[in-house]
Amino acid sequence: MNPIQRWPFWLKLSVAALLGAFGAFGLAPFGYWIATLVVLILIAPLFLACETRSRAAMLGWVFATGYFAHALSWIMEPFQVDAERHAWMAPFALIFMAGALALFWALAFWVSRRGNASALRQGVMLAMALSLVELGRGYLLTGFPWAGVAQIWVDTPVAQLLSLIGPYGLGALTFAATLPLGAALSEKRSVRHVMFPAAFVLGCAVFALGYSALRPPVMLSDNIVRLVQPNAPQHQKWDPDYAPLFFARQIEFTASQPRPDLIIWPETSVPAWLGSAQPYLTAIADAAQGTPVVLGVQRGDGPRIYNSMIYLDEKGQQRGLYDKHHLAPFGEYVPLGDLMARLGVFGLATTTGNGFSAGPGPALLDVGKLGRAVPLICYEAVFPQDVNGAPDRADFLLQITNDAWFGTRSGPYQHLAQAQMRAIEQGLPMMRSANTGVSAMIDPLGRITESLPLGQAGYVDAVLPEPQVRTIYSWIGDSPVLIALLFLVAVLWRRTRHGSQ
Repeated sequence: MNPIQRWPFWLKLSVAALLGAFGAFGLAPFGYWIATLVVLILIAPLFLACETRSRAAMLGWVFATGYFAHALSWIMEPFQVDAERHAWMAPFALIFMAGALALFWALAFWVSRRGNASALRQGVMLAMALSLVELGRGYLLTGFPWAGVAQIWVDTPVAQLLSLIGPYGLGALTFAATLPLGAALSEKRSVRHVMFPAAFVLGCAVFALGYSALRPPVMLSDNIVRLVQPNAPQHQKWDPDYAPLFFARQIEFTASQPRPDLIIWPETSVPAWLGSAQPYLTAIADAAQGTPVVLGVQRGDGPRIYNSMIYLDEKGQQRGLYDKHHLAPFGEYVPLGDLMARLGVFGLATTTGNGFSAGPGPALLDVGKLGRAVPLICYEAVFPQDVNGAPDRADFLLQITNDAWFGTRSGPYQHLAQAQMRAIEQGLPMMRSANTGVSAMIDPLGRITESLPLGQAGYVDAVLPEPQVRTIYSWIGDSPVLIALLFLVAVLWRRTRHGSQ
């Protein structure tokens, strides 16, 4: 008998919550991936010690709530920008978000607990079910894949598997390499019983290291990109006493010598709406001295407002426009916005009831001689499907963002890590300009080649890496992983249902 079965249920829940919180140390900025792996191994015996499926679901919910509460603790930061209006929402936002996301994991624990099946088979079932609900979490209700398990592998050779199977495939491998092993170890049986999951772990490690070693080297282009970082704190960004200072910083950085081939300003970096921003655009063109500029600006179109990116050519003329299409719920828009506004609930980035409008979808932005970019504004870089949804192959990825909303602890670093993942998945470099940081040039292997630290005003001139050949993941997307997971869960469910051992 599993000795944990003798523990009172409240103790199992307490341990599960602590394990979940500890497991989030695998994410940025800590990067202790071993912590996440150990936690996933240890949660399996607790799962198997639950006598009923309802208790397994509760254990899974508590475990996931601990994980997401730690991983998403940065979500409290945006509510402190305008504390008088929003601070009261902060604890409710974290509790609601962590608890709601945990429901996905609770479902996987509920489905997987089959008392008539072997521990190993239930461990495999839990790994596949968790992988499936994680994929659902990335797509359903506009999706929110933040803190996905695959993110622990950023800055390790294992991350190169993203170019092959994507984040959900890598997450599935992570679950499959840990949960069955933990389940097998929880049973007092022969060593042979543990050999299969242990061999699977070894095989995954060898494959990941071998695949990483075979990745082609990164070549560099002759183009220099300037990433501008004004470091405007969110509570001062639109203050009339400070906004001119931040704009002047960007003008100064833009005018600096020697001249680059392209200049990138961050999200909403112009302190005026596009329709009335011509004096600002003229000042930018004068400072750029014939260098094209990409920048973020808000614009209105009748009753609709958009979070946009524009391209100014060598003559300072607007030649490209992209409207952000994947908006942040309760940040840029509020569901049932007019009704919620009557209750005093507004989006954090707007005071109008319905907030920003969504653009038409993924697009390409022509930026002159450097080629075509997949434009991404802030939150959009979190979604691999948005990058894969571009109408054609790009030459690079281009993200502008305002991570001042995320504070100075974990949020900006986790956002950066996900940008690195998108570069690996596509085999494309990414140029990233962030208001308060971290601005960075990321090569097609996800490595940061140049960057500006968080909370520092300045600019960096970075060499643009060449794109690599199109990756397998950029061709196939998430559909093969989804089909494989559905098939495996169905087979395992059927076999455990009929009592197969």
